[in-house]
Amino acid sequence: MISSVTTPISSFGADLTAITMGIDAFERRVNREAGLLDTEGLVPIYLGGDIISPRHYDNWWVVEDDLNEMQQRLPSIAPEHRQVFAAAMIRSLKIALRLFAGSSPSFEVKVRDLVGAQTGPVEPAIIEGLRDILDTLLKRRGIVRGDLSQRISEWESSHFLEPVRIEPTFAELMGQARRLTAERIFDCGDFTMALNPMRDVPFTARCSFADGLMDLNIDNGFTRASLKHLVAHEVFPGHATQLLYTRAQVDKGLAQPEVLLCTANTVLGCIQEGIADDGVALLDWLEDEDDMIHIELRRLRSAVQTSAAWYMMADGWEPDAVADYLREFAAGQEPWVQGRLRMAAHPFRGPFISSYWTGAVAVRQVRERTPASAMPEFIKYLYTNAHSPQSLAMFQARVA
Repeated sequence: MISSVTTPISSFGADLTAITMGIDAFERRVNREAGLLDTEGLVPIYLGGDIISPRHYDNWWVVEDDLNEMQQRLPSIAPEHRQVFAAAMIRSLKIALRLFAGSSPSFEVKVRDLVGAQTGPVEPAIIEGLRDILDTLLKRRGIVRGDLSQRISEWESSHFLEPVRIEPTFAELMGQARRLTAERIFDCGDFTMALNPMRDVPFTARCSFADGLMDLNIDNGFTRASLKHLVAHEVFPGHATQLLYTRAQVDKGLAQPEVLLCTANTVLGCIQEGIADDGVALLDWLEDEDDMIHIELRRLRSAVQTSAAWYMMADGWEPDAVADYLREFAAGQEPWVQGRLRMAAHPFRGPFISSYWTGAVAVRQVRERTPASAMPEFIKYLYTNAHSPQSLAMFQARVA
């Protein structure tokens, strides 16, 4: 693919991208892909290798000098939302640098500056509010016996797909999601992903873009609604779509090159996960009450896992107590509970648990205040720019 990007290679965005990819390359080289992020790297998937090459680094001090120089250039960056994002990105990269160089910033610092998320647990009143919504929805379905966690488990287990139905249901949902994404967001052409069942992994699902696979942890049970959410999250209109959309916009000269960093384990993670977690709503794909129940259940689990990670890594709760909290307040399946504990304890990935909640709230709040007539404008702003939660919140629909 030949790029037609019109942004000069000396631009701020090109420099920021080259530095970020240079950090990624240096960390992989130094640690032989066995460091904090294993083979994943700082930027797990990068489609801009033929546009912007990584800077070459041999020590972390030169990287820090380059980031400081970029910081000095911030006042000249326009528009304002791009400057807000860039400041957050530089701050995030500096924390990544400290981690790669062997430092150990506190969990609070990592959540605030590496991830760009709100520190602390999610307010208990918010969690109780989500539980109240689920209580109402389940009562409407006639599920009234037992406490809320028991009723959530009853609804979920009664709707689990038989193992032989997972793959055909996945294929059906993939086709629907691709069509809706083409209509409302971006036409990904004939791109698709195959299902890759896995076991004993810390995640529920994963976008293995380069292999054309959506990895799925089949130690968990899945309802049609939960599988729909995962297709939207990982593929259409989530991670895979964002990768294809951003590359296409850069090729057309309609986006700054830093959007090619959309998968970076930095402040970009919040909105990447926010787009993915809000994917069903972005497609207006709520079909029935089961979808509504799952949406609220997903929000509850996102909030509870955010609090759980904070309780364990910042407040010092024992893992067993955190596991009990996850089971009691989120009614999580055991593989999910254990996966959350493993992720929370990871020195780099742990704080990114908060990116799901922070990002989904950020995307949903702007989407819900955007009139239907301005939704295409919002979609363009959302996907065509690199964002922190704060820069995304700056969106204002133009009044005709």
